[in-house]
Amino acid sequence: MYNLGIHILSFILKFFSFFNLKIKKGVNGRRQTFKLLKENLVSDDKTIWFHCASLGEYEQGLPVFESIRTKYPSYKIVLTFFSPSGYDIRKNTPIADIVTYLPLDTKKNAKEFLDIVNPKFTVFVKYDIWPNFLNELKKRQGRAILISALFRKNHSFFKWYGSHLRKALQAFEHIFVQNENSKKLLQNINITNVTISGDTRYDRVSNQLSQNNSLNFISEFKDDSLCIVIGSSWPEDEAILMNYINKNASKQLKFIIAPHNINKVQIDNITKKLDIDYVLFSEMENKTVVDYPVFIIDTIGLLSKIYSYANIAYVGGAMGTTGLHNILEPAVFGIPIIIGNNYNKFPEAKTMIKTGGVLSVNNSISLENELDTLVKSSKKRIHLGSINEKFIRKKKGAVNQIMDYIRI
Repeated sequence: MYNLGIHILSFILKFFSFFNLKIKKGVNGRRQTFKLLKENLVSDDKTIWFHCASLGEYEQGLPVFESIRTKYPSYKIVLTFFSPSGYDIRKNTPIADIVTYLPLDTKKNAKEFLDIVNPKFTVFVKYDIWPNFLNELKKRQGRAILISALFRKNHSFFKWYGSHLRKALQAFEHIFVQNENSKKLLQNINITNVTISGDTRYDRVSNQLSQNNSLNFISEFKDDSLCIVIGSSWPEDEAILMNYINKNASKQLKFIIAPHNINKVQIDNITKKLDIDYVLFSEMENKTVVDYPVFIIDTIGLLSKIYSYANIAYVGGAMGTTGLHNILEPAVFGIPIIIGNNYNKFPEAKTMIKTGGVLSVNNSISLENELDTLVKSSKKRIHLGSINEKFIRKKKGAVNQIMDYIRI
């Protein structure tokens, strides 16, 4: 049934690729995978294979990828993505020699992929589990680990119909999970080669502190004002934010909006709701950005640095059902964070709300109350930000545990 489902999925994706650009990119990209691999690999290459579902998993696995690349420089690195959003942004990453799409999980594709790549070691991130690839890897006695895994009781692995996925998990010689609950769930299905290492994202965001985070145009825009950064916002987030921005944006209190989607429709939806002056990143040339109270970032790749300029951060995704975005990125800079109320699937958010550095709101009124308090009280901003910074520092270290295990 699983294999039949994959073939049906292939047909569905090809059909919808005529109407959806993102799906079309994935379909076309997968057609090139084997050609790309054959052009860049020869039979005696020593290879390591990294696989990520999308950009979030890539960022999660990056500190491990970097450590492996440094420790094993003679190996060629093959990095695969399932999602176009990950591939498009990181197709030129220096962490890998070859970046490509993972073909659909058919038995034929799995055999052909592994015949070409023949990885000496494989790293999957979180829970993007593809049974045919993993079962074929196990047949060949290939070594593989899963890192930063996070399991919940409602996942298919733990249902009566999840035997095919459970078998795939057995292909991993070791699984590094984020928490005790994930370990217990795996033990309940007789998978015991498990270590609680925590989340590699804490190491990833901690590394941000050692990088150059300066952006001259953001420095000019912020000047001496208080700055609220709205990161990875969705329309549901913007719906409760715009009234506050329109009422309070000024030379003393400035806002940076970095929406999750930067297409023209999304940007237009934001600008139409603004009653005040704003500047777009794409149109800032020859403009004096310090004169504007609102800066809209209609490009990608800058948010992690922009957070370093924030006095307060609002992180999007949890006002709707799309999923909370990364709250660890602003937390590492020691600032208070506000999120929506749909965060139950995100253990870091639940913990950080309990510790006090993250505040949850469910409507525009509660948002305005929290923002007013933080804007008026530098003491509270510093206190909550300090809680977040200490939390990140305490949680890092997963990469060391994983690298201590890896021997290639």
